[in-house]
Amino acid sequence: MTDTSTAATISEEQRAIEDALVATVVASFDQAPDDRLKQVMQSLTTHLHAFIRDVRLTEEEWLGAIEFLTATGHITDDRRQEFVLLSDVFGASAQCIAVNNTAYKGATEATVFGPFFTENSPRIESGGDIAGDAPGEPCWVEGTVTDTDGRPVAGARIEVWEADDDGFYDVQYDDDRVSGRAHLYSDEDGGFAFWGLTPTPYPIPHDGPVGKLLEAVGRSPFRASHLHFMVTAEGLRTLVTHIFVRGDELLSKDSVFGVKDSLVKDFVQHSANTPTPDGREVGRTWSQTRFDIVLAPAGV
Repeated sequence: MTDTSTAATISEEQRAIEDALVATVVASFDQAPDDRLKQVMQSLTTHLHAFIRDVRLTEEEWLGAIEFLTATGHITDDRRQEFVLLSDVFGASAQCIAVNNTAYKGATEATVFGPFFTENSPRIESGGDIAGDAPGEPCWVEGTVTDTDGRPVAGARIEVWEADDDGFYDVQYDDDRVSGRAHLYSDEDGGFAFWGLTPTPYPIPHDGPVGKLLEAVGRSPFRASHLHFMVTAEGLRTLVTHIFVRGDELLSKDSVFGVKDSLVKDFVQHSANTPTPDGREVGRTWSQTRFDIVLAPAGV
């Protein structure tokens, strides 16, 4: 919230000095050869200076921000992306997703990508198991992939990844394990199915700068229970999304603002002696959910 009492104390002379600086910096980008780059840099400059002036940022606070960003860079490596976490907890990731995935004729909503996707996940056939040795309750997931006109999409690549029951993704371990992730393809009728784990809540990594920020402002690092999807098919818009567990008390408190009502699904619990859809013997309680995916055309 703007401190109007502080703003009111700024003299016209001081305001003119600040206005002149903004105008000078904005104009410094006038000769950018790329019009889009020029637009982005000039808008960023305008909003950044407006923020500094709005809160009357102190030099100590500015230095603290520089130190925070430096620490964020130092902890980031090929296995941990602290800058993605920072974007996530500010809702910037969710807003960017919203801007770039406009609503279209009932297409499945997108949500945040997160920092734990990896290339070259193992391939499974339909009905296969993505969990590997990851601990957790087995979960049968099935659905279809269609376009917005209801036509089945055959051969769509479906990437799936999730945390284990201890709240960790495979890349957060130090032993190079690959579990809780895989990819498969939709069949001729657009159908797909696989075994995974019933999603459970977990905290985003909070032992670094982003975690300290959340602690300082009294926010929880916990994410609502979810399962990640990325779906690609020729001629259709790539979908990055999750599904969430209905009834999870964290749905309204997700630390990265990724929950959307349309992505909340029923995960039906079954006893150990209930027959599974594919006849697999799981030997314990298991859950079941359905996720029908609708892809928008590319370019919309």
